[in-house]
Amino acid sequence: MNDTLDHDGDHSPREIPSLAPDLPPSLATRLVGVDWHRNLVGEAGASVHRLHRAGEPDRHLKHGDGDAAVAIAEEFARLQWLQDRWPVPALLHFEATADRCWLLTRTLPGRTTYEWLADHPERAPEIAAAIGRFLRRLHELPSATCPFNAGHGLQLDHARRRLEAGLIDADDFDDERQGWSPEQVWDALNALLPLAEDPVVSHGDFSLDNLLMEADEGGALAVTGVIDLGRAGIADRYRDLAILANCLDEFDGDLRDAFFTAYGLDTPDTRKLDFHLLLDECF
Repeated sequence: MNDTLDHDGDHSPREIPSLAPDLPPSLATRLVGVDWHRNLVGEAGASVHRLHRAGEPDRHLKHGDGDAAVAIAEEFARLQWLQDRWPVPALLHFEATADRCWLLTRTLPGRTTYEWLADHPERAPEIAAAIGRFLRRLHELPSATCPFNAGHGLQLDHARRRLEAGLIDADDFDDERQGWSPEQVWDALNALLPLAEDPVVSHGDFSLDNLLMEADEGGALAVTGVIDLGRAGIADRYRDLAILANCLDEFDGDLRDAFFTAYGLDTPDTRKLDFHLLLDECF
């Protein structure tokens, strides 16, 4: 079980030992004898378990019903396309039953960049720069080859429907928007339009908990891969830049400069950063 420091300096478990969930027969047979660990970070409606068996690589199982099942199926489709294009988890099994989806992948090496920052604050600028270089490489994948659209026009339509259905959670807004209503976020978002897109293949939730990092034999740090790909698709590059810069701000407001410089941005577009953070509040 991995423990990391939260922002108040307390150790918080990121996973706990657990029993196996109810499994379809195909998975129950395949996963006999594994040790189960329930993930407590960023499940977003799905249940996520790490599976360990001595002498074998770890695996992760994500499963859920309702909207979570839809999201898992969307992630499966994106993972299929991203295999051998991005450093993403290898697909091992996908199954959809009458009311549930199951996605089994091989666990990527490394610890999350959140854990690295929490445990090694003295290396924070190095970590931020490594993430910037990594994102630049991800964004070099030709966007014309990607079959998934995540442009802000489509995302705005989805956000509007969530607003009208009362699904936007104001309690989950970032600190600078605590006390805002979903309608205020929507109005601020639309005040920044129109917005010209610079399309890339975007991760969509490019946050510290979705990036894995390792140190090489010489101690140099590098990002080894990305997880949680359910929102990946063609979108403006600032969709990823904004989310990661906002995450870095939780540790140190100066880290975004190291991140942007390593990415290759001398003068970030603050209007685009604001827009994509507001849009992210809607999901």
